[in-house]
Amino acid sequence: MKKRITWIVVADGARARVLMNEGVGKGLQPAINGDLAHALPRSRDLGTDRPGRVQQRGTSGRHAIAPHVDWHRFEKEKFGKEIARLLDDAAERNAFDRLVLIAPPRTLGDLRAALAPRTRGFIFAELDKDLTHATLQELPDHLADVVAL
Repeated sequence: MKKRITWIVVADGARARVLMNEGVGKGLQPAINGDLAHALPRSRDLGTDRPGRVQQRGTSGRHAIAPHVDWHRFEKEKFGKEIARLLDDAAERNAFDRLVLIAPPRTLGDLRAALAPRTRGFIFAELDKDLTHATLQELPDHLADVVAL
């Protein structure tokens, strides 16, 4: 019988760990070398230019144009796309049979939206929690209801 490989992605908007389980009693091992990290600049360092100004037609009034982009949120979405690209490549190589995503709700939504349809088909379970600070020894307790490790 072929062993079932499960990849477990533990992420938030700035860091991620990709772990692997090869079956019951095998525990968790890193699936890739090292953790993924995305340096999030402080919000005030993103988009520090003054907003543009516009002359209102027919009057002498001028006013600033409010920016429509939350740059901090934009950087987190960009990181979610990087993780999704990594998972899509791994799915193409048949590196895993099942995929478990663990992330805060917003990051989970970003990941799900950025994954290719084929990769989305591998999703076995999702947990909407931030477990990026949990140690490798603590994670099995959180996964007990989802995956037998």
